[in-house]
Amino acid sequence: MKKEEKESAVRFSISLPTKLFEDLDEMVRAKQYLSRSEFIRDLIREKMVEGVLHGDGEDDCVGVLCIAYDHHQSDLIEQLVEIEHHANVTIVSTSHFHIDERHCFEEITMRDKISKIERLSAKIGALKGVKFSKLVKAVITEA
Repeated sequence: MKKEEKESAVRFSISLPTKLFEDLDEMVRAKQYLSRSEFIRDLIREKMVEGVLHGDGEDDCVGVLCIAYDHHQSDLIEQLVEIEHHANVTIVSTSHFHIDERHCFEEITMRDKISKIERLSAKIGALKGVKFSKLVKAVITEA
């Protein structure tokens, strides 16, 4: 990026209770940030993304659904394949591995509207035999 194209920044100050400031510095060190500013920028971005994720559901999003399931559960594999193949969501990739003799773990990476990703994730998570289901969503903001 050329110097004249570099994004401008605004400096501001905040007041914090001493203990909160000490905890902040400890977290900055523990997470290996180079500065408090970058850590605080990430916190603000995270809160902004949460706001988008809890909006009307029409924003674009990427999501990863992680599920653990009992592959001996009658028809579960067929149901998962059917749901994934006929999903009204763009499935970018899937990854699958065996936890033990009976259980599998699968990651389903998706890209679409937040509401569509959430509906598909809820549908899969509700299947009989799914022992664990967790959706992680991310959006990219301009901030």
